[in-house]
Amino acid sequence: MTLLSPVRAAVAAMTALLLALGLGIVAPGLANAAAIDTSASYVLVNRHSGKVLDVYDLATNDGAPLVQWTRNDGAWQQWQFIDSGGGYYRLKSRHSGKVVDISGRSTADGATVIQYTDKNAANQQFRVVDTDNGHIKLINRNSGKALEIWEWSTADGGRVSQYTDLGGANQQWRLVKLGGSGTPSYPNPGVVNGDVGAHDPEVTKRPDGTYLLAYTGNGIQLKTSSDRTTWRNAGAAFPGGASWTHGYTNGGNELWAPDITYVNGKYYMYYSASTFGSNHSGIFLATSTTGASGSWTNQGLVIESNTSDNWNAIDPNLVVDDQGRWWLDFGSFWSGIKMIQLDPATGKRLDTTIRSISGRNGGAIEAPFIYRHGGYYYQFVSFDLCCRGASSTYRIMVGRSTSVTGPYVDRNGTAMTSGGGTQVLAGHGGVHGPGHQAVLADSDGDVLFYHWYADDGSSRLGINKLGWDDAGWPYVY
Repeated sequence: MTLLSPVRAAVAAMTALLLALGLGIVAPGLANAAAIDTSASYVLVNRHSGKVLDVYDLATNDGAPLVQWTRNDGAWQQWQFIDSGGGYYRLKSRHSGKVVDISGRSTADGATVIQYTDKNAANQQFRVVDTDNGHIKLINRNSGKALEIWEWSTADGGRVSQYTDLGGANQQWRLVKLGGSGTPSYPNPGVVNGDVGAHDPEVTKRPDGTYLLAYTGNGIQLKTSSDRTTWRNAGAAFPGGASWTHGYTNGGNELWAPDITYVNGKYYMYYSASTFGSNHSGIFLATSTTGASGSWTNQGLVIESNTSDNWNAIDPNLVVDDQGRWWLDFGSFWSGIKMIQLDPATGKRLDTTIRSISGRNGGAIEAPFIYRHGGYYYQFVSFDLCCRGASSTYRIMVGRSTSVTGPYVDRNGTAMTSGGGTQVLAGHGGVHGPGHQAVLADSDGDVLFYHWYADDGSSRLGINKLGWDDAGWPYVY
């Protein structure tokens, strides 16, 4: 008789209860084989511990054990998927050239997982199975058991084993694809169709469950969607122009970077008026009860910057903190990203204080968006250059803080006011300069919206799901 630890016993008892109630455990579908790039290297991040599959002590010999370890992207943590056919793969170590193997071809729970010379044997083959939230399970062909972190360890050196598939987080892995230089590779934008041209997109969900998106253009352009996939143009917020902004736009009607939020039964839209390269800029507020074209009422100027200032009043973002206070973060280049507090009764400034929350010593940073998740506020920004078509180098970065006003730091602890930021998404293949991001909490999880440039230089709407690792940092899938 096999004795179960308290953790195992609890999981097994829950499984038995589900089966007894007739609920069962729904087996996830196979991962699309086309999604596995057999020419690339991957890091496998465990969902429970946040640590990665690692060849212990950099060994190169047959029989060396596999463990979990803090991610460092060394060759001993990189794995290539070798297609064995029938939906099965071997996982080959970039460091040793050997493959993941169930020791002694065991079919027992808890069997040791090692590396071994590639024999293309059944105990070296794994089926890739989707779970939720962008993770997968690896099911051994010989034993039918799942690759897991033994006894839910979170420690460096924690043992990797096989065990009956219980769907636990310690049996789930996130595949992080690496480029040839060892740098992360990223997913392509999710499927969108219809009217998908957009620049600086921001979105809110309507009370009826449909989506309203605003973006840079004459009079602020609008799109709607019923399913977050198919989008149609819905006119301009100000179809007759916005004469009140002409002092900042040299008489033009193109308005930039709207931020749209449905709150207190009304739509609030903050937007920018400026000209390229100038910091004589203004952020304005408009409101609407329907969000439809022509329904928006100008509520006036919120904040302006002038050539004598060392900051730029563009790219606004409204954030409501956990105490119900309203804040506006904004900024581009110059001394970086700023924040002011707003009066929720008016949507206008509450006081004269201007806070600094990130910057690159005059370097390229803009398009802030603050999103609350768990116990943190996450400040997403765009580094480097937009608006250059396929030559754009925009990339999405993030830091976090327990306070909405900061200080924000990246994954390595570097302050965002000192140039810190952890990369979330960058250009890859035919996807150039993804940036000017926004995050929406939707019914199926968190969703990242952004624009990107195609090879022909056109700007397009990008949408991906946003997941969170066990250390609380976001990733795109």
